[in-house]
Amino acid sequence: MPRFCANLSFLFAELPLTDRPLAVREAGFDGVEMLFPYDTPLPGLRDALKRADIPMVLINTPVPDWGTGARGVAAVPGAEARFREEFRRALRVADVLGAGHVHVMAGLAQGRKAHETFLRNLIWAAETAPEQALTIEPINGHDMPGYFLNDFDLATEILDTVGAANLALQFDAYHAHRITGDVLGTWARHGHRAAHVQVAGYPGRHEPAGGEIDYPAFFARLDAEGYAGFVSGEYRPRAQTEDGLGWLG
Repeated sequence: MPRFCANLSFLFAELPLTDRPLAVREAGFDGVEMLFPYDTPLPGLRDALKRADIPMVLINTPVPDWGTGARGVAAVPGAEARFREEFRRALRVADVLGAGHVHVMAGLAQGRKAHETFLRNLIWAAETAPEQALTIEPINGHDMPGYFLNDFDLATEILDTVGAANLALQFDAYHAHRITGDVLGTWARHGHRAAHVQVAGYPGRHEPAGGEIDYPAFFARLDAEGYAGFVSGEYRPRAQTEDGLGWLG
């Protein structure tokens, strides 16, 4: 089976944040990720990770206006200065928490200018932080209408154009299913670019078990191909988190 990590923003939400890393470790996960740790007292979270002896695998770039509908600015024309400021903030937080990857959120934008803006910002980010692993993630337009990066072929074209060794694909199987309806086929075409994988069931975005996505087959494919990254549970538990962990195997 792959190495599994848990998204602290979704799983074990019934516990205080600083208690979650140890609960994750005791449940059998090997790492954690978190959406936006920017309003969190970082020393407390860092110490909780150390006590649990578990790594922070990934964080997103900041989206301080998420509650008003924003979804990042990396592809938003005219927001380049804001992107650079927020990206530098992400690097500082990643350094404190030891985050292995920073997911660069494209934001709500469309068209040629958005495409050019995203490319320029990714090139700048990759050059600014050559030692920091970065990812981009196609997100389906049903859950996030208007998100610029909503297609795996587009992600491939962008990765090829940027051509940076520290920029890779973030493959979310839930989004892949909603975008293409074919998780295994999408992985066959694009999985070799992936440095991080996320999973959730469909429908409902609950535990990755049952439903329309064949996760046993997907995990077997990852093992067969020697995928070395983490597979993160980024889903909404149906009840208490511990009640739905049978999918870990």
